[in-house]
Amino acid sequence: MTITTNEAPLPTGAAFELQRGDQYAVITEVGAHLRAFRTGGRDVVVPFAEDELPPAYHGAVLVPWPNRIRDGAYTWDGVDYQLDISEPGRNTALHGLVNWKRWRTIDHSAASVTLMIEPPATPGYPFQLATTIRYALGPGGLEIEVRTRNIGTAAAPYGIGFHPWLSPGEGGLDEATLQLDATRWVATDDRLLPTGTQDLPEEFDFRDPRKLGGTVLDDAFVGATYDARDLSWLRLRGADGHTAAVWMDRTMGCWQMCTGDELPGAARRTGLAAEPMSCVADAFRTGDDLVRLAPGDDHYVRWGLTLQ
Repeated sequence: MTITTNEAPLPTGAAFELQRGDQYAVITEVGAHLRAFRTGGRDVVVPFAEDELPPAYHGAVLVPWPNRIRDGAYTWDGVDYQLDISEPGRNTALHGLVNWKRWRTIDHSAASVTLMIEPPATPGYPFQLATTIRYALGPGGLEIEVRTRNIGTAAAPYGIGFHPWLSPGEGGLDEATLQLDATRWVATDDRLLPTGTQDLPEEFDFRDPRKLGGTVLDDAFVGATYDARDLSWLRLRGADGHTAAVWMDRTMGCWQMCTGDELPGAARRTGLAAEPMSCVADAFRTGDDLVRLAPGDDHYVRWGLTLQ
């Protein structure tokens, strides 16, 4: 049988557009990436085009682990496992298993979309999970809820994170002001794998808002603090006076920030990766904040983005 088509398929599949008032968002079928989110015409996240892949995990859902696993190798309940190496330069397994897979649509309305994925078991991760994500525009911006259930017969190691790139607006990243609700810094080796936590170095202390300038970041932060509504915030105020902000509630407790200095060409330092996470890098090996998800159990997280 020969299949012919007049149009090439989009690399990230179908696009789910959301609209509420002056808020607009686009979610992709492949990876459930957040491709765009803007309010009143001002980007909250750095968008990518419909005919390109996310340039640096832009808007990605990081399941069943965020960040890196050393050598892609870990031991779970006495059994050794080897994941595919997805970051050859550092010999790590990076950002989980669902970034480049198609999610199926559960529901799509004018202002929300719900997608689901049940990635197949693999030799490196022979555990069976079902993850459902809901993106919804509301009066406070874009809210994201994710629930993962262990649908298999064995307990699974599990973590989750997200990879939005906040937009600084037309003034650029160096002119933006950064503020982060976190009290501890995760030190790393030359492969960006954690070696321990310590008090915030002066250069990475953004508890009080200050200009980012030329600061280079690809760092995790713990000791999250929360406001009266039990929300922890990361805020990037652009030179245009608008603040792109990410919040997470107490279902997560770690942040990762990256200025994208390693990105090639025009993508370099165009935004700030502002990543809420349940655990930091290498949790499959260290066990730090790692979830043991028993058969039939659920894990739930909630976070969001807004323009202030």
